[in-house]
Amino acid sequence: MTPNEFIDNKAPQLALYGKAFLNNQLDFNEIQLYLWDTLEEWQQFNHQGDAQSDMERVFWHLIHAFDKWPDWSIRGNQFLRKQIDECCDFLSLGGQCPSGCVGNRPCSLS
Repeated sequence: MTPNEFIDNKAPQLALYGKAFLNNQLDFNEIQLYLWDTLEEWQQFNHQGDAQSDMERVFWHLIHAFDKWPDWSIRGNQFLRKQIDECCDFLSLGGQCPSGCVGNRPCSLS
């Protein structure tokens, strides 16, 4: 699977999970499980290098945001909440890339 195929496959689900969390329809633990499953799957392909598209950069930015920030911080910080919402919209609808998204591919563990 190419990196683009991986991102195209995973991005809509991440956006759906992100929106559901922001709307209090999904527990934060479900997002955490999704993150770890996604990272584990990514490691199987051993893709290296920089993110190659805006879609991939936003995808990894969002993964990192959900990994770095606790749920209460995302819910309570309006700037962070807005950025996550915009990233989810971009992953599901396209359009203009949200500003401030600096997503990088995770480093290989091998």
